[in-house]
Amino acid sequence: MKSIHQKIAIRAGTFCLVLLLLTSCNDKKYEDQESESAEMSLQDSIARGKYLVTTIGCADCHSPKRMTERGPEEIPELALSGHPAGDTLPPLSMDAMQKGWMLMTGDLTAAVGPWGISFSANLTSDDTGIGNWTMERFKTAMREGKLKGDKGGRMMLPPMPWQNFAKLSDEDLESMFKYLQSTEPVENAVPAPIPPTKLDSLATS
Repeated sequence: MKSIHQKIAIRAGTFCLVLLLLTSCNDKKYEDQESESAEMSLQDSIARGKYLVTTIGCADCHSPKRMTERGPEEIPELALSGHPAGDTLPPLSMDAMQKGWMLMTGDLTAAVGPWGISFSANLTSDDTGIGNWTMERFKTAMREGKLKGDKGGRMMLPPMPWQNFAKLSDEDLESMFKYLQSTEPVENAVPAPIPPTKLDSLATS
């Protein structure tokens, strides 16, 4: 009788152990699938962000360029890094300014107008770019036009068309931010804007 009880106990214990192992394996498989799904979702979001940043034309102003036989072309290793900190601005024609012109440098990373001279920002993942930004700061910059996403700061200067970006959905802005955070960091502390009162020092006439 005792032997029968022992056999039943052993079989019951074995069954419980097998059940525990199967449950554990299924849980691990589910966790792996969930993790893989989240990773795929992140990659999809980054891919959409890259598509948006590219087609919207962020690189037009935010990427330094070199002149080629086909016109200005983006310098790949400096993509989206903003106006190069070490660049010297060309002489400024005040005559053109007084006639109502808005002017840009050859690579389109600096612009001059009634607001003075503005420089395109570094959008890469470096700390001199947006590497230490939060999603909320990015949304504030895009939706409210606030410099560096600082609600208490000044407005971004032209020609940044933030009013257009303000119409993008949360999903689009989040995808763009995730893509920009995934870019290669380029260290480039973009210079501060030059106010209109100091344009004379750059003028040729």
